[in-house]
Amino acid sequence: MKKLKYPALLVGLVWLATQVGAAGRLIGPQNRERLRENLSTLRLLRMTQALDLTEDQTAKIYPAVNRIEKERLQMQKQMGDQIEELRALLKQEPTDQSLLAGKIKTIRDLRAGIKTKDEEIEEYLNANLTVLQKAKYVLFSIDFYRSLGEKIGRYRRLR
Repeated sequence: MKKLKYPALLVGLVWLATQVGAAGRLIGPQNRERLRENLSTLRLLRMTQALDLTEDQTAKIYPAVNRIEKERLQMQKQMGDQIEELRALLKQEPTDQSLLAGKIKTIRDLRAGIKTKDEEIEEYLNANLTVLQKAKYVLFSIDFYRSLGEKIGRYRRLR
């Protein structure tokens, strides 16, 4: 099997990184959603490269993981909306206990759903990667999120 080595992938990564940076400067509800989508796509592209996926693996893994990620991102958006509604409820005097309980349950259910989607991605990758790629994936995930955290920290300091 051939290894995936497209120059277009690198160009796509650079473009996507630019888009993520631009979206980060204009944080608003729509931009936050677009930023999440861009980060998800960037992660998938970098993962493809870091794990040295074959063309066959890429054709199989990318669409499945992308679908699950979109479902996960939708749940994150819903959870963000619910959290904002919970904040608004807490500012009301007197607070309606039954509404608060309903929001808490909805947020917990969404959080559990997000965790389930994360596990679904992990299981899918586990079933479709070699042992070497699984090892690379563990390190990739750690490095990707560490790097992301550092970039967010730098952005906040510059702001």
